[in-house]
Amino acid sequence: MAARLSLQKLISILRLWFSATRLRVIYTAFSALIIVAGTLVAIQYAKGSFRFTNRGYVPTAGLLNANSFPTAAEVFIDDKLVTATDDTLYLEPRSYQIRIAKDGFSSWEKILEIEPQLVTQTNAQLFPTTPSLTPLTFAGVSLLSPSPDGQKILFQVATTSSQTTKTGLYILELGNNSPAGLIGFQKAPRLILETPSIAAQTDLGLASFIWSPDSSEVLVSSPKSDWLLPMDKKSDLTQLTDMGWKKKTLLSEWEYEMYLRDRQFFAKFPTEILRIATESAKNTYLSPDKKRLLYTATAATTLPERLIPPLPAANTQPESRQLEPGKVYVYDREEDRNFLVAFSNSMSPIATASPSAIPANLTTEKRLLANDLANSNPRSLTASASTFRTLQATTSAQTALNFSAYYSSLFINTVQWFPDSRHLLFIRDNKIEIMEYDGTNLTTLYSGPFTRNFTYPWPDGSRLLILTAFSPDSPLNLYAIELK
Repeated sequence: MAARLSLQKLISILRLWFSATRLRVIYTAFSALIIVAGTLVAIQYAKGSFRFTNRGYVPTAGLLNANSFPTAAEVFIDDKLVTATDDTLYLEPRSYQIRIAKDGFSSWEKILEIEPQLVTQTNAQLFPTTPSLTPLTFAGVSLLSPSPDGQKILFQVATTSSQTTKTGLYILELGNNSPAGLIGFQKAPRLILETPSIAAQTDLGLASFIWSPDSSEVLVSSPKSDWLLPMDKKSDLTQLTDMGWKKKTLLSEWEYEMYLRDRQFFAKFPTEILRIATESAKNTYLSPDKKRLLYTATAATTLPERLIPPLPAANTQPESRQLEPGKVYVYDREEDRNFLVAFSNSMSPIATASPSAIPANLTTEKRLLANDLANSNPRSLTASASTFRTLQATTSAQTALNFSAYYSSLFINTVQWFPDSRHLLFIRDNKIEIMEYDGTNLTTLYSGPFTRNFTYPWPDGSRLLILTAFSPDSPLNLYAIELK
């Protein structure tokens, strides 16, 4: 009897154990299913595959990353205040009018196409509406020449009544050169060649300057001699050696270096745009990040579609692939988009490609030195030295202009790249204006007094250099327009 009761008790215990185990298995399986399903839902939600909005369930959605520089700006979508930058919004796929505004800054506005499950960024750069001006020189400057790397400005001080400022050539170093702990500090221009006599000052005033491609030296060609000046130290005029005997050879070596750099950077562009750049365009300038090409068409032609596979969330602004002579375009090699940004017609509502720093008696245009981009092997300096004298003219002034124009569009027209590679600078109606590389967001940066022959951006885009005088009796000096 006792054995029978023990067996029944054991059976009951086993039944309870199996029931509990089955419940745990079912619970564990159900929990795992919930976790997996939740994870999949979260992934699809994050991708924008669906959304619940005030209009109900939306099967697909796109993301708008509303960011701005500076931040904390108001974001308007279809004229409704929605949020502040920086923020990410989920929107039903379609076109939206986006406006970003901040007190004291110009507004940014663009029609953006929101695509399903893709992120569209605004990257709105807001410029101050009342920028301040900071004087950088005081004794009067002339013969301004920016370095190829955009980090230095060479200029002459011809006459001065200051006890501390001497006549001669100076270098103004741009960029972030503030000592630790000093915000807004700017180093004073540095004297690299003193001209103590009137004769030396006059001789230098008639000189022309050619920068080396690496921005470390400048060839100064005066009516009497040619000097090679290093930029890292002060030189003694009486100790300089006349370089006239090897000037052509030196310039050929520099041109060869420029040719090799062109081949390196342009090799990343599609073959068809390279053909246009070498055969149907002039004044071609790479953006600072080497991803976009600014050029002026010289012949009517068509830029084929889909030179590269289409990228998701690419720029959706209207493009122009039917090229017309005299018009200025920007090609984006990463997105295969081509935008019209300027007309040669002075009545253009967009921009005017007008002369800026070219002397009245000289003319030039930029043609690519690397016109053999289709060839896998570059030309050799030793095998064809005469090929690398394209920029050398019959006069020193014209040669200097050809080299300067090759480095910077400042010496050809007022359409030039801004350091962020997303904007273009130009002069129109005696105002300095800026717009995005796709032709949108035209903004006036400065409308005060300035001379048209020099407008140049700071390397980090925080300032804009101008040459101006605020009274008839004052000499022209360099001023910085503060943009950030």
